Amino acid sequence: MIAGVKGSAVFSALLILLPWSARAADDMAGAVRELARKTIAFAGRGEPVSINWQNASPLTPAEFGQVRIAMDAAFREAGTRVSGIAPMVEAKITLSANTTQFLLIEEARKADDRQLWIASWKRTAAGASTPIAAISLDKRLVLEQEEQFLDLVPIGEDLLALTPTRLILRKADGAQSQPVASPRPWPRDLRGHLRVSGGGFKAYLPGVSCTGTLDPFTAECRPSDEPWTLEAGSRGVLLANFSPGRNYFDGRLVTSAGPHPSLAPFFTAASAEEAGKTYFVLAMLDGRAQIFDAAFEPVGAVPAWGSDLAGTESRCGTGSQILATSAATAREPDFLRAFGLSNRTLVPLSPPLDLPGPVTALWPRSGNAAVAVVRNLSTGMFQAYLITVNCGG
Repeated sequence: MIAGVKGSAVFSALLILLPWSARAADDMAGAVRELARKTIAFAGRGEPVSINWQNASPLTPAEFGQVRIAMDAAFREAGTRVSGIAPMVEAKITLSANTTQFLLIEEARKADDRQLWIASWKRTAAGASTPIAAISLDKRLVLEQEEQFLDLVPIGEDLLALTPTRLILRKADGAQSQPVASPRPWPRDLRGHLRVSGGGFKAYLPGVSCTGTLDPFTAECRPSDEPWTLEAGSRGVLLANFSPGRNYFDGRLVTSAGPHPSLAPFFTAASAEEAGKTYFVLAMLDGRAQIFDAAFEPVGAVPAWGSDLAGTESRCGTGSQILATSAATAREPDFLRAFGLSNRTLVPLSPPLDLPGPVTALWPRSGNAAVAVVRNLSTGMFQAYLITVNCGG
């Protein structure tokens, strides 16, 4: 539910006059998105907004931080900056509550125009559940070169990298390479994926698969239409068919329970747990992130995400997170953010981790890590970063 009032108002009077019988949003994310939409429409899309926050609710500082992170995400995904520098709109947002709802009360000022909005969500949807702990993301540059990376796997002190033309094993005493060839030209926006198991590895490319060993370093590539293996950590393995000549998966899936009816095509997939149940999140071609249960029945969606996702596991909160890119274009710097499931809704867990360019690949690695490949906009070089999830905001 969201109400709007033009002009000034007394805070205590608002709590009395607010029509509690009006419908509240089902969750915090819905209320935050609606309030952000109103603010952006008032300021003008792309115009900076400054926000002064106050917590007058029973939520803990960590839970209050989740509301602020969600609001920041809603603004950034809409292309609006939250900044104290020359803001178009100055807003004060107070988080309060009554016996049935949490309330976001915003007083916004634009020159001589003042607006007041109230958004609310049901306390049973957020407050009755166990809060998700805030986390942080760290990045470490592990490799940089002119040729594009498709994927990279740290193996102890060594690195195995996949490029459009070769497989590279980098060690302290030097690098070795094996050629990668395709019987037909690679598609535009080429993608590839590496899996390492014991002393061997497998590389997936559109219409081609390569198998090899690490010691000695060997590789054999052949035409193949077998599905790619997408990691889901301890929650199982997801097999997906890649579309040759394209840069996405065609929707045919296989899990440990067997084949599933075909879904719409998607770019990437990740999984997370909530209350002991596994859910899958797919980055669809239309820009949405679609949430599915273990039987791949849709249970929710998130608008305006990027096309790259990666599932990670850590000891933070529920133990699983989904890293997601933003909806930035190929000419803009990107950022990563960690999300978790709460009431089958994806809730932001971390502040955005800024990157020096667009993400061209994002793949999970074991445990609490992922590898992000970035094209640095300043240098034009491709950089591979090891992204790690850390408990605590």
